[in-house]
Amino acid sequence: MQIRIIVAGKPALAYAKTGVDQYLKRLARFGGHEMVVIKAGSRDEVPTRLLEKSQCCFRVALDERGECLSTRKFADRLDSLAMRGDVKTVAFLIGAADGHNEDLRDACDMVLTLSPFTLQHELALLVLLEQLYRVASLKSGSPYHRD
Repeated sequence: MQIRIIVAGKPALAYAKTGVDQYLKRLARFGGHEMVVIKAGSRDEVPTRLLEKSQCCFRVALDERGECLSTRKFADRLDSLAMRGDVKTVAFLIGAADGHNEDLRDACDMVLTLSPFTLQHELALLVLLEQLYRVASLKSGSPYHRD
């Protein structure tokens, strides 16, 4: 199963650029992960672009209104999606500064929160990449994750 992270706008903050580069480099060892950057825009333009880039994918909107999972439960959810057979790609959708509108959330297969706090979108991207790396290392038996 492939993992696609679709994000509105390239990270502009120095800490986000550095962290994103670091985790994408780490994830490259496991394969199957890609980040797609779309043009940022208004609260109505971005969802359209996100949905276009995630066609034929199992869509997961990152939104503070979503389901909150532990790392282990997140890993289990990804495993169960991989075992289904009909899910070839999971697309995580990260909007711009205005977040997602209701239409996008409704069009997604899952709405997930990384925290009950509202996170700045570049920070949300970094946290997601770290969790994806944590899950990949957990599956590989690496000691990175500790319960």
